[in-house]
Amino acid sequence: MKVLGIETSCDDTGVSIYDSKEGLLINELKNQNKLNFNFGGIVPEIASREHMKKMVDLIEKIFIKKKFMNKIDLISYTAGPGLVSSLLVGATFACSLALSLNLPIIPVNHMEAHLLSPMLENKSIKFPFIGLLVSGKHTQLIGAHKLGKYELLGNSLDDAAGEAFDKTAKLLGLKYPGGPNLSRLACRGLRNKFHFPRPMINHASLNFSFSGLKTHAAKIINNNFLNIQDKANIARAFEDAVIDILLIKTKKALQKKKWKRLVIAGGVSANMVLRKNAEIMMKNFFNGEVFYAHPKFCTDNGAMIAYLGLLRNKESKICQSEILVKPNWSITKVSQI
Repeated sequence: MKVLGIETSCDDTGVSIYDSKEGLLINELKNQNKLNFNFGGIVPEIASREHMKKMVDLIEKIFIKKKFMNKIDLISYTAGPGLVSSLLVGATFACSLALSLNLPIIPVNHMEAHLLSPMLENKSIKFPFIGLLVSGKHTQLIGAHKLGKYELLGNSLDDAAGEAFDKTAKLLGLKYPGGPNLSRLACRGLRNKFHFPRPMINHASLNFSFSGLKTHAAKIINNNFLNIQDKANIARAFEDAVIDILLIKTKKALQKKKWKRLVIAGGVSANMVLRKNAEIMMKNFFNGEVFYAHPKFCTDNGAMIAYLGLLRNKESKICQSEILVKPNWSITKVSQI
């Protein structure tokens, strides 16, 4: 079975084809980084317009140039969460294609797709596991019991970790996308030159708070004349604080559930320091395993949407003509569709 996956939850336009026997056949992705740089961030109306332009090019490339028109068995698309205007572009294209080609269609949850994205290359990952979903819009601890059954253990009460990375990078004068650039700068930083707090690490809940780190960074930056090494030191201290918070809370979640498998997913999961420290934690404290996707599958992409569509198809086929989007669709509610 070949599944066409369409992703337009935010500002990345992704179209992929995943085959149940051969694996990932096509993975096309167009980002809007140049536009976002010019505007200092994502502008929803502009993002949706760009999706429309890029979607036509990508679909044409797959169906005409690569001759996949009559080889698709199922279409899956991101129905949420995300920007409603962006979601509507992908949903409309997906449903129109399904109608014209007389194919079944499955709306899937963007966060569930991220959570299961490491399975694109590693089929040995088994339920149950703790999932750390960490991106520009979400920071969540998930108890993954089985496909479609997820428990929200902890959530960010303000900024997501990726959002805090981007905002702090902007304060440091770094170009968009800020998070990866801040991490590269942090590699040149010296440890313990600046101290950042670790909010909520002693709190009974597994929730997160990152807005205070951004505020702390702003105070340091505004009150000092900084050279490039100072900025690198600040980036290092900030990154260390975020990773400490993430892993302290994750450790508590693993202890609570008494599980030995951890999956880290989302854009921030590409951070190499986070991966290294997570591996050390899992080995030293749990004698367990940690899984994450290849960096190219950490950010938004169509491959994870196609793969999740394939998994969902094993449960039931949905012949749906309604264009469905759910901008605030929680991963704990995926069983409702």
